[in-house]
Amino acid sequence: MNGHKKILVGVDGSENSLRALRWALAEARVRGDAVELLHTWHFPYMADPTGMVPYPTTALEESGEAILAEALKAVEADTHGITITTCVVQGAGSAPLIEASSEADLLVIGRRGHGGFLTLVMGSVAQQVAAHAHCPVVVVGPE
Repeated sequence: MNGHKKILVGVDGSENSLRALRWALAEARVRGDAVELLHTWHFPYMADPTGMVPYPTTALEESGEAILAEALKAVEADTHGITITTCVVQGAGSAPLIEASSEADLLVIGRRGHGGFLTLVMGSVAQQVAAHAHCPVVVVGPE
């Protein structure tokens, strides 16, 4: 393995992000690249008349780490011989993926994740990432 190349994978826990992860692992095996799983979290909208709402940042970060651990467990058979790292960052939508793409050789994401518009062919995050990433992007759809 060359150790200098990295495939970045956006993982949100959805089945499509697991497909993207499996695709990325297969590609990493062929290319000899490392794989980094990235999960992003953001503060949910909370209305409080006092304006004083405690943000559960630790819980949100731990939830993101659990999502990545579950994803790795789901693809464990495909990970042998591949250097894998994980990263949980604060940020909403496509911005953290686009920013992280500046340090990747390839970015792989699922066609749609947990968004609310089920009829969209491609989710808004995938569209933004495909348009603005700093490296080539692969958008993995359903099988």
